[in-house]
Amino acid sequence: MTFKIGEIAYNAEPMKIDRKKLYGWSEIHAFDDDGNECVMVSTDASGTIIIPKGGMALGIVSNDGKWVERSALKTVKADGSEAVLVASSYNSMNVLDSKATEEELLDCSITACYHLKASDELIAAIGNDIYKLEYCYRDSYETSPAFLLTSVIDGKKELFLMVGTRNNFEYIGLSELSVVEDIETEEEEESDEFDFGMF
Repeated sequence: MTFKIGEIAYNAEPMKIDRKKLYGWSEIHAFDDDGNECVMVSTDASGTIIIPKGGMALGIVSNDGKWVERSALKTVKADGSEAVLVASSYNSMNVLDSKATEEELLDCSITACYHLKASDELIAAIGNDIYKLEYCYRDSYETSPAFLLTSVIDGKKELFLMVGTRNNFEYIGLSELSVVEDIETEEEEESDEFDFGMF
C-alpha cells in the first residue's frame, strides 16, 4: 500500500492479523469405513440427484425470467443516483490528510487488523497521531472506515491499519427524574393465638 503525507509518499506491506495466526485452528475430516475421505455434495429438492462440488452457482434473472449478465447491471444508491466505483486501497494513493480522535476509533467495530511493514520514516511521520482513511480491499462502490496508528511492541514502534464499520449510536437524553415515593406497608401484627384449624 502507498500512503502520502504532505508531499511525501511511503510504501508499506500489510500483513493481516487473523485469529488463526493468534490461536491456531482445528479441522474436522470425515472418513468412510474403508478409510476414504468423504466429500461434501448437494442434492436437488427431491433428494434423488447428487450434485457434486462446483455443480451449483448463483445466477441473475429479470422479472420476466430472462438471464441477465452481471456486466449489464448498474449499481445505484438508495436515492436512485448512480454509485461511483472506488479504486482498491492497494492500487491507489492513500492520502493521509485527516486525523481521527480516540473516540472516532472507538465508535467503530473493528473487523480487520493489519500489521504494516513500514519504513522508520513513515512510522515517525505518523507519530502518536491516528490518521483515518476510507478503505477498499478491491474496487468497490462502498468503503470502510480505516485508521492508521502506531503501537509499541517489544520496545519497538510498529504500524497498524485497523478497518471497521461505523456504529450508529442513538443518544438517549437525560429526562427529568421523578422521585419514587416509598409506599409504607402496614406490618401485620404477629398473633400468638394458635389455630387448630390449620391442621
